[in-house]
Amino acid sequence: MAPQLDSLGIIAGNGRYPVLLAEAARARGVARIVIAGFSGETASEVEKLADAYTKLRVGQLGGLCSFFQEQKISQAIMAGQIAPGNLFDLIPDLKGALLLARLKERNAETIFAAIAAELKKCGVELLPATTFLEDSLPEPGHIAGPGLTAQQIEDVALGFRIAKECSRLDIGQSVVVKKGTVVAVEAFEGTDAAMERGGKLGKGDVVLVKVSKPEQDFRFDVPVIGTRTIDKARECGVKVIACEARRTLLLDRKLVEEQAARARISLYAADESILKETS
Repeated sequence: MAPQLDSLGIIAGNGRYPVLLAEAARARGVARIVIAGFSGETASEVEKLADAYTKLRVGQLGGLCSFFQEQKISQAIMAGQIAPGNLFDLIPDLKGALLLARLKERNAETIFAAIAAELKKCGVELLPATTFLEDSLPEPGHIAGPGLTAQQIEDVALGFRIAKECSRLDIGQSVVVKKGTVVAVEAFEGTDAAMERGGKLGKGDVVLVKVSKPEQDFRFDVPVIGTRTIDKARECGVKVIACEARRTLLLDRKLVEEQAARARISLYAADESILKETS
Protein backbone atom coordinates (compact mmCIF):
# COMPACT_ATOMS: atom_id res chain seq x y z
CA MET A 1 0.00 0.00 0.00
CA ALA A 2 1.42 3.37 -1.05
CA PRO A 3 1.88 5.91 1.75
CA GLN A 4 -0.24 9.05 2.08
CA LEU A 5 2.06 11.91 1.15
CA ASP A 6 1.52 15.63 0.70
CA SER A 7 4.89 16.14 -1.04
CA LEU A 8 7.17 13.81 -2.97
CA GLY A 9 10.62 14.19 -4.48
CA ILE A 10 11.43 12.32 -7.69
CA ILE A 11 14.98 11.67 -8.86
CA ALA A 12 14.30 11.29 -12.57
CA GLY A 13 16.45 9.25 -14.92
CA ASN A 14 15.61 8.45 -18.52
CA GLY A 15 12.58 6.84 -20.15
CA ARG A 16 8.89 6.92 -19.32
CA TYR A 17 9.25 5.73 -15.74
CA PRO A 18 9.46 9.23 -14.12
CA VAL A 19 6.40 10.41 -16.06
CA LEU A 20 4.29 7.41 -15.07
CA LEU A 21 5.41 7.70 -11.45
CA ALA A 22 4.51 11.39 -11.26
CA GLU A 23 1.09 10.72 -12.81
CA ALA A 24 0.43 7.80 -10.46
CA ALA A 25 1.48 9.85 -7.43
CA ARG A 26 -0.90 12.67 -8.43
CA ALA A 27 -3.70 10.13 -8.85
CA ARG A 28 -3.03 8.89 -5.29
CA GLY A 29 -3.40 12.38 -3.87
CA VAL A 30 0.17 13.72 -3.72
CA ALA A 31 -0.35 17.48 -3.93
CA ARG A 32 3.21 18.65 -4.53
CA ILE A 33 5.84 16.94 -6.65
CA VAL A 34 9.45 18.15 -6.74
CA ILE A 35 11.69 16.65 -9.44
CA ALA A 36 15.44 16.57 -9.93
CA GLY A 37 16.42 15.68 -13.50
CA PHE A 38 19.80 15.08 -15.12
CA SER A 39 21.43 16.59 -18.18
CA GLY A 40 21.46 14.15 -21.06
CA GLU A 41 19.13 11.72 -19.28
CA THR A 42 15.76 13.14 -18.23
CA ALA A 43 13.06 13.73 -20.87
CA SER A 44 11.89 17.32 -21.29
CA GLU A 45 8.25 16.37 -20.59
CA VAL A 46 9.16 15.47 -17.00
CA GLU A 47 9.68 19.12 -16.04
CA LYS A 48 6.07 19.93 -16.95
CA LEU A 49 4.83 17.54 -14.26
CA ALA A 50 6.77 19.20 -11.43
CA ASP A 51 5.80 21.94 -9.00
CA ALA A 52 9.53 22.59 -8.64
CA TYR A 53 12.26 21.29 -10.93
CA THR A 54 16.04 21.40 -11.18
CA LYS A 55 18.47 19.91 -13.68
CA LEU A 56 21.76 18.53 -12.39
CA ARG A 57 24.78 16.75 -13.78
CA VAL A 58 25.06 13.07 -12.89
CA GLY A 59 27.29 13.17 -9.80
CA GLN A 60 26.02 16.41 -8.26
CA LEU A 61 25.04 14.80 -4.98
CA GLY A 62 25.46 17.98 -2.96
CA GLY A 63 23.20 19.82 -5.38
CA LEU A 64 20.57 17.09 -5.08
CA CYS A 65 20.59 17.18 -1.27
CA SER A 66 20.47 20.98 -1.19
CA PHE A 67 17.56 21.09 -3.66
CA PHE A 68 15.44 18.68 -1.64
CA GLN A 69 16.26 20.45 1.61
CA GLU A 70 15.31 23.82 0.11
CA GLN A 71 12.03 22.32 -1.11
CA LYS A 72 11.39 20.67 2.29
CA ILE A 73 11.25 17.18 0.79
CA SER A 74 11.55 14.32 3.27
CA GLN A 75 10.61 11.39 1.02
CA ALA A 76 11.76 10.71 -2.52
CA ILE A 77 11.75 8.01 -5.20
CA MET A 78 14.35 7.17 -7.84
CA ALA A 79 12.67 6.53 -11.18
CA GLY A 80 14.28 5.75 -14.53
CA GLN A 81 17.71 4.56 -15.46
CA ILE A 82 20.95 6.43 -15.68
CA ALA A 83 22.83 5.19 -18.75
CA PRO A 84 25.53 2.79 -17.44
CA GLY A 85 28.30 4.64 -19.27
CA ASN A 86 27.43 7.85 -17.43
CA LEU A 87 28.32 6.20 -14.14
CA PHE A 88 31.90 6.11 -15.40
CA ASP A 89 31.87 9.65 -16.82
CA LEU A 90 30.87 11.41 -13.64
CA ILE A 91 31.81 15.02 -13.00
CA PRO A 92 30.97 14.97 -9.29
CA ASP A 93 30.65 17.89 -6.92
CA LEU A 94 32.54 17.75 -3.63
CA LYS A 95 29.96 15.59 -1.84
CA GLY A 96 29.81 13.23 -4.81
CA ALA A 97 33.59 13.01 -5.04
CA LEU A 98 33.91 12.17 -1.34
CA LEU A 99 31.24 9.49 -1.71
CA LEU A 100 33.02 7.87 -4.67
CA ALA A 101 36.35 7.95 -2.87
CA ARG A 102 34.89 5.80 -0.10
CA LEU A 103 33.64 3.06 -2.44
CA LYS A 104 35.78 -0.02 -2.97
CA GLU A 105 33.52 -1.20 -5.80
CA ARG A 106 31.88 1.18 -8.24
CA ASN A 107 28.79 -0.25 -9.85
CA ALA A 108 25.17 0.87 -10.01
CA GLU A 109 24.25 -0.94 -6.79
CA THR A 110 27.09 0.42 -4.65
CA ILE A 111 26.81 3.96 -6.02
CA PHE A 112 23.06 4.22 -5.55
CA ALA A 113 23.16 2.59 -2.11
CA ALA A 114 25.72 5.21 -1.05
CA ILE A 115 23.55 7.97 -2.51
CA ALA A 116 20.59 6.65 -0.51
CA ALA A 117 22.69 6.77 2.66
CA GLU A 118 23.75 10.37 1.94
CA LEU A 119 20.17 11.42 1.26
CA LYS A 120 19.16 9.93 4.60
CA LYS A 121 21.79 12.09 6.31
CA CYS A 122 20.15 15.07 4.61
CA GLY A 123 16.74 14.08 5.99
CA VAL A 124 15.42 12.46 2.82
CA GLU A 125 14.07 8.90 2.98
CA LEU A 126 14.29 6.97 -0.28
CA LEU A 127 11.10 4.97 -0.88
CA PRO A 128 10.85 1.79 -2.99
CA ALA A 129 10.78 2.62 -6.68
CA THR A 130 7.57 0.57 -7.03
CA THR A 131 5.67 2.96 -4.74
CA PHE A 132 2.41 4.13 -6.40
CA LEU A 133 2.94 1.60 -9.22
CA GLU A 134 1.98 -1.61 -7.40
CA ASP A 135 -0.67 -2.42 -10.06
CA SER A 136 2.16 -2.74 -12.58
CA LEU A 137 3.72 -5.71 -10.76
CA PRO A 138 2.33 -8.87 -12.45
CA GLU A 139 1.18 -12.00 -10.70
CA PRO A 140 2.55 -15.38 -11.90
CA GLY A 141 1.25 -16.76 -15.17
CA HIS A 142 0.48 -15.80 -18.75
CA ILE A 143 0.03 -12.06 -19.28
CA ALA A 144 -0.37 -11.41 -23.01
CA GLY A 145 0.33 -12.79 -26.46
CA PRO A 146 0.23 -16.46 -27.49
CA GLY A 147 0.26 -19.20 -24.88
CA LEU A 148 3.64 -20.84 -24.27
CA THR A 149 4.58 -24.21 -25.71
CA ALA A 150 5.98 -26.95 -23.49
CA GLN A 151 9.47 -26.22 -24.85
CA GLN A 152 9.13 -22.51 -24.11
CA ILE A 153 8.06 -23.26 -20.54
CA GLU A 154 11.18 -25.42 -20.17
CA ASP A 155 13.30 -22.59 -21.56
CA VAL A 156 11.74 -20.10 -19.14
CA ALA A 157 12.56 -22.40 -16.23
CA LEU A 158 16.17 -22.81 -17.41
CA GLY A 159 16.51 -19.08 -17.98
CA PHE A 160 15.02 -18.29 -14.59
CA ARG A 161 17.52 -20.54 -12.81
CA ILE A 162 20.54 -19.23 -14.76
CA ALA A 163 19.48 -15.57 -14.52
CA LYS A 164 19.01 -15.86 -10.76
CA GLU A 165 22.54 -17.20 -10.41
CA CYS A 166 24.00 -14.54 -12.72
CA SER A 167 22.21 -11.81 -10.79
CA ARG A 168 23.45 -13.25 -7.49
CA LEU A 169 26.98 -12.88 -8.85
CA ASP A 170 26.14 -9.32 -9.98
CA ILE A 171 26.80 -10.13 -13.65
CA GLY A 172 23.39 -9.30 -15.10
CA GLN A 173 19.70 -10.01 -14.67
CA SER A 174 18.65 -11.30 -18.11
CA VAL A 175 19.46 -14.34 -20.22
CA VAL A 176 18.38 -15.47 -23.69
CA VAL A 177 17.55 -19.15 -24.19
CA LYS A 178 16.67 -21.36 -27.15
CA LYS A 179 15.67 -25.03 -26.91
CA GLY A 180 17.54 -25.71 -23.70
CA THR A 181 20.65 -23.68 -24.55
CA VAL A 182 21.63 -20.34 -23.02
CA VAL A 183 22.69 -18.28 -26.05
CA ALA A 184 23.31 -14.91 -24.35
CA VAL A 185 23.83 -13.53 -20.85
CA GLU A 186 23.34 -9.86 -20.00
CA ALA A 187 26.29 -8.03 -18.49
CA PHE A 188 27.21 -4.34 -18.31
CA GLU A 189 25.92 -3.61 -21.83
CA GLY A 190 22.29 -4.14 -20.78
CA THR A 191 19.25 -6.16 -21.81
CA ASP A 192 18.86 -4.73 -25.31
CA ALA A 193 22.36 -5.77 -26.32
CA ALA A 194 21.83 -9.23 -24.82
CA MET A 195 18.65 -9.59 -26.91
CA GLU A 196 20.53 -8.55 -30.05
CA ARG A 197 23.31 -11.05 -29.41
CA GLY A 198 20.95 -13.84 -28.37
CA GLY A 199 18.60 -13.29 -31.29
CA LYS A 200 21.48 -13.40 -33.75
CA LEU A 201 23.14 -16.47 -32.24
CA GLY A 202 19.84 -18.30 -31.83
CA LYS A 203 18.62 -17.24 -35.29
CA GLY A 204 15.34 -15.98 -33.86
CA ASP A 205 12.52 -17.66 -31.94
CA VAL A 206 14.37 -17.16 -28.65
CA VAL A 207 13.18 -16.71 -25.06
CA LEU A 208 14.22 -13.74 -22.91
CA VAL A 209 14.11 -14.21 -19.13
CA LYS A 210 14.53 -11.20 -16.82
CA VAL A 211 14.69 -11.52 -13.02
CA SER A 212 15.50 -9.52 -9.90
CA LYS A 213 18.57 -10.05 -7.77
CA PRO A 214 18.15 -12.35 -4.75
CA GLU A 215 18.47 -9.35 -2.41
CA GLN A 216 17.33 -6.61 -4.76
CA ASP A 217 17.16 -3.13 -3.26
CA PHE A 218 13.88 -1.90 -4.70
CA ARG A 219 14.64 1.67 -3.72
CA PHE A 220 16.74 2.16 -6.81
CA ASP A 221 17.03 -1.01 -8.87
CA VAL A 222 13.82 -2.50 -10.25
CA PRO A 223 13.61 -4.76 -13.32
CA VAL A 224 11.44 -3.00 -15.91
CA ILE A 225 9.68 -4.04 -19.11
CA GLY A 226 8.15 -1.32 -21.26
CA THR A 227 6.97 -0.71 -24.80
CA ARG A 228 10.56 -0.19 -25.95
CA THR A 229 11.38 -3.69 -24.64
CA ILE A 230 8.64 -5.17 -26.81
CA ASP A 231 9.86 -3.24 -29.87
CA LYS A 232 13.42 -4.44 -29.33
CA ALA A 233 12.27 -8.02 -28.76
CA ARG A 234 10.38 -7.99 -32.06
CA GLU A 235 13.47 -6.68 -33.89
CA CYS A 236 15.66 -9.39 -32.35
CA GLY A 237 13.38 -12.37 -32.93
CA VAL A 238 12.41 -12.82 -29.28
CA LYS A 239 9.17 -14.81 -29.10
CA VAL A 240 8.78 -14.99 -25.30
CA ILE A 241 9.54 -12.39 -22.65
CA ALA A 242 9.43 -13.91 -19.18
CA CYS A 243 9.78 -11.60 -16.19
CA GLU A 244 9.83 -12.32 -12.48
CA ALA A 245 6.35 -12.17 -10.98
CA ARG A 246 5.65 -9.47 -8.37
CA ARG A 247 9.21 -8.12 -8.78
CA THR A 248 9.14 -6.58 -12.28
CA LEU A 249 7.45 -3.35 -13.33
CA LEU A 250 5.40 -3.42 -16.52
CA LEU A 251 5.51 0.27 -17.42
CA ASP A 252 2.47 1.44 -19.39
CA ARG A 253 1.12 -2.03 -18.62
CA LYS A 254 -1.95 -1.90 -20.86
CA LEU A 255 0.08 -0.64 -23.81
CA VAL A 256 2.75 -3.29 -23.20
CA GLU A 257 0.13 -6.06 -23.20
CA GLU A 258 -1.52 -4.74 -26.37
CA GLN A 259 1.81 -4.33 -28.12
CA ALA A 260 2.93 -7.84 -27.19
CA ALA A 261 -0.33 -9.28 -28.50
CA ARG A 262 0.04 -7.42 -31.82
CA ALA A 263 3.65 -8.56 -32.20
CA ARG A 264 2.73 -12.16 -31.34
CA ILE A 265 5.20 -12.07 -28.45
CA SER A 266 4.29 -14.08 -25.37
CA LEU A 267 4.54 -12.14 -22.11
CA TYR A 268 4.80 -14.35 -19.04
CA ALA A 269 5.50 -13.86 -15.32
CA ALA A 270 7.37 -16.60 -13.48
CA ASP A 271 8.43 -17.28 -9.92
CA GLU A 272 10.36 -20.06 -8.16
CA SER A 273 7.44 -22.47 -8.61
CA ILE A 274 8.30 -22.89 -12.31
CA LEU A 275 11.47 -24.74 -11.28
CA LYS A 276 9.41 -27.35 -9.43
CA GLU A 277 6.85 -27.62 -12.23
CA THR A 278 9.53 -28.47 -14.81
CA SER A 279 11.85 -30.64 -12.69
